[in-house]
Amino acid sequence: MPSIYQRVAALRGQRDLVVRQHADALLLKDVLVTRGVVLERAQLIIQSAAQRTQAQLEYRISELVSLALAHVFPQPYTMVLRFENKRGRTEAGLYFKDQLGNEVCPMDASGYGVVDVAALALRITLWSLQKPRKRATLILDEPTKFLHSKDAHAKLAQLLQDLSARLKLQFIIVTAEEWDVSMANRVFRVTKNGPESVVEVEDANVVGT
Repeated sequence: MPSIYQRVAALRGQRDLVVRQHADALLLKDVLVTRGVVLERAQLIIQSAAQRTQAQLEYRISELVSLALAHVFPQPYTMVLRFENKRGRTEAGLYFKDQLGNEVCPMDASGYGVVDVAALALRITLWSLQKPRKRATLILDEPTKFLHSKDAHAKLAQLLQDLSARLKLQFIIVTAEEWDVSMANRVFRVTKNGPESVVEVEDANVVGT
């Protein structure tokens, strides 16, 4: 049977262990509190930066797409980009605003020709915002399927020509629509001749077939 001195020594050892564990727990608490404060500050900085970035994107995208619509249509919609929190995630909502300031859904309350032009302008805008930018070539397959106005086609062709020169961006357009091809540097016309396809190549000087 252990003596009284041995029992006291064992209890002292247990006490010292508890004291050390308590000190370690207090130190860990201080570390966690400090880390929590740092994380909260970092989160606030990230949220602030995200809000500034979202505001810049809202302005850049809305402004550039709206300018494209104003160039093509006499009474254009303006584009509204709004970031919204849905299901715990941030989503971008795209809307049109009419002349009276009413917001409408692009697919439900406007002609699809307007949607074609907005989608094309949005694609060009997103390309221009990339850093670094990808290859300066956009391939457009029937980009204006629902744009039936010849005047609107001519204005859009002029807009693409201006954007191509300013952004150093090449457009390759595949379409069965009648475009104002005088704006193009080169035109490849494909027609069917029986079972064969005939390709005619034209440029500003009509180089031949």
